[in-house]
Amino acid sequence: MVATENGQTKKALSPEEQHPRKAFGWAVSDASGILSPFPFSRRNNGDDDVTIKILYCGICHSDLHTAKNDWSNTMYPVVPGHEIVGTITEVGQNVRKFKVGNKVGVGCMVNSCHSCHSCKQEFENYCPGVKWAYNSIDVDGTKTYGGYSNMIVVKENFVIAFPDNMPLDKGAPLLCAGITVYSPMKYHGLNEPGKHLGVVGLGGLGHVAVKFGKAFGMKVTVISSSPHKEKEAIERLGADAFLVSSDPIQMQAAMGTMDGIVNTVSAAHAIMPLAFLLKTNGKMIMVGAPDKPLQLPVFCLIFGGKSLAGSCIGGIKDTQEMIDFAAKHNITADIELISMDYVNKAMERLAKADVKYRFVIDIGNTLKAA
Repeated sequence: MVATENGQTKKALSPEEQHPRKAFGWAVSDASGILSPFPFSRRNNGDDDVTIKILYCGICHSDLHTAKNDWSNTMYPVVPGHEIVGTITEVGQNVRKFKVGNKVGVGCMVNSCHSCHSCKQEFENYCPGVKWAYNSIDVDGTKTYGGYSNMIVVKENFVIAFPDNMPLDKGAPLLCAGITVYSPMKYHGLNEPGKHLGVVGLGGLGHVAVKFGKAFGMKVTVISSSPHKEKEAIERLGADAFLVSSDPIQMQAAMGTMDGIVNTVSAAHAIMPLAFLLKTNGKMIMVGAPDKPLQLPVFCLIFGGKSLAGSCIGGIKDTQEMIDFAAKHNITADIELISMDYVNKAMERLAKADVKYRFVIDIGNTLKAA
């Protein structure tokens, strides 16, 4: 309670309630993970901000983890969504890169400290003070809410311009899935024509990694525990080869043939057989996030000078570069477009890996305020 000028008291408003702009979305209120309609508020458009009318938002597996508090850090209520695309409806007086009507996207981040080593190196994704698109506390002390909503206000520096030929619905997942595989491929030299890239797992991340690998001019081999995905990998996505990870004969024949591997699997799995696929000084980059520790016999790295590294999305500059590259090479995500009221069913299906390969919510046409 707070005192007013006349001595009376009234209930103090939460920081979110103090925001003046009414917004509407779907939120999760507890660990059941069930989403339901949720009115809330956003801040006014500041001098360095843009306001975006959200048209589409992809569903990432991390949305599901957060909704169910699998990582024990969820601040309910939470409005998920960090693959956000739409059009700008308002710009602040200091904004120079955008104007009203521009097609834009917002990915996993909406702010950072701007002064640490990571920020200065344009790796805002590794800033200790990074502010995520949802389930984060922003610099004004208010909670961030994501893209399962009708609008969002974002700092200009965290907005991605969408090229005219990039479809908004199929481009939305690139703001997470795309940059998650593009950034480590770039920084670990796995984007050079003629090199041999292995992609472990053919899901939301893996199918985009195949497309980027081929656009870079690489030989791409998909490594999967699901034999039935071979036709899809080769005939539709353009992979050059397919390995069944549980087949020792296939794995033995491919030993020492790959310059690098992008490992997108988020379930517990054996690392050593994959490491043996690498050439001398080869690299395996982990972008999947298993919820249980993996066993790593170090001899599979020591003998051959091989490296195991991790990567988490990418910086804003690299995200813009990735979107521009994808547009140039006609790379989009394979999606299933859904209505807002289908989102809980989509979450159930996502938990069973029953999607090829990304759900995208048609926010503009199906999100209706209560």
